[in-house]
Amino acid sequence: MLQVLTEFNSPAGLRIHEIADGAPIGRADALHFIRASDEELPDLLNAACALRDRFKPGAITYSRKVFIPLTNLCRDYCGYCTFRRDPGETGAHTMSPKEVLAVARAGESMGCTEALFSLGDKPEMIFPEMRQTLQNLGYRSTLHYLEAMCELVLRETTLLPHPNPGLMSAEWIARLAAVSPSMGLMLETTNDSLLQPGAAHDNAPDKIPAKRLRTIEEAGRLGVPFTTGILIGIGETPGDRVAALLAIRDLHQRYGHIQEIIIQNFRVKPEIPMRDWPEPTRGEMVRTIAVARLLMPEVNIQAPPNLSDPDYEELLDAGINDWGGVSPLTPDFINPERPWPHLAQLEARTRAKGFKLKQRLPVYPEFVGHNAKASPLLASRMKDAGDAHGYARRAA
Repeated sequence: MLQVLTEFNSPAGLRIHEIADGAPIGRADALHFIRASDEELPDLLNAACALRDRFKPGAITYSRKVFIPLTNLCRDYCGYCTFRRDPGETGAHTMSPKEVLAVARAGESMGCTEALFSLGDKPEMIFPEMRQTLQNLGYRSTLHYLEAMCELVLRETTLLPHPNPGLMSAEWIARLAAVSPSMGLMLETTNDSLLQPGAAHDNAPDKIPAKRLRTIEEAGRLGVPFTTGILIGIGETPGDRVAALLAIRDLHQRYGHIQEIIIQNFRVKPEIPMRDWPEPTRGEMVRTIAVARLLMPEVNIQAPPNLSDPDYEELLDAGINDWGGVSPLTPDFINPERPWPHLAQLEARTRAKGFKLKQRLPVYPEFVGHNAKASPLLASRMKDAGDAHGYARRAA
């Protein structure tokens, strides 16, 4: 039994005496802890780390990946995004099958096991140029093309696809589950006010929280291992962060399919509409991670190291157990100004904090069997890629 002996008191009388056997905290405590004072913070972080260490002691995982930006055309115009393009805009591109396979094979030669597919959300719905591109490639929609490219990578390489295609119907989740062991969609926030003019999700129809929650729930109904998370610093309040984490917890308690929660911090870029927006502080980041851990003691929690450089190892003190995907080959196309840490440096900093760095697959060990039954090819590739414990055969 873990006991946190220090009592936390707020003006409203909120307090927690102990966290026993990993029992998650409730909404009221989460709202208090996410605003914990500097005096309270060390005990909060210690509690989160103790829960993490009981859940998965001794090791911090990561996935060695290649980043495949299948298309950067997108119908959403988020205020923080540098990835998306309109047709004809400098840098606008949809990858060919040959390009996809070349990146996947290069990653395979460098020990990667994940092909992360990122792409704009349904660009063909507003861009005739994308409809023509898809027609030239022989596909009806971007999702049809994504499905084919996941299958291509699965057949021709040892990499396992992990697609992040945006909103999906139950039918499409099932189809993609046959060619990928896991998939993802960031919830980002449950705050509808960020859809208002001038806010982060103005003119972004696919960022309606209810629609994103519906996709995550459909994945749960189908038992598909799913990565989701929140984006902090885009105009939401600390209370909004708690609300989003509680929404994720509710779905996971119902379906048990959330393999990973990402706590991602907004970073300013000079070319975005939100270029004058304040970035979240390190204090906000570690409080949010710690609260996520207290809310969900037995869920994998990660934070991208490249978005917290140069002192990203401090995030381990807040209770994460995973660094997410790190590529020795491709840049972070979503945050290109923030390079991945070199794997040797990541290993050294993780070790300095007392942990072993361990390479996993895009699907976490406890979820390895979930999608295998969807396809004999997928089952075979997963068996070849994973060791007896569900981690990557290639050691970090």
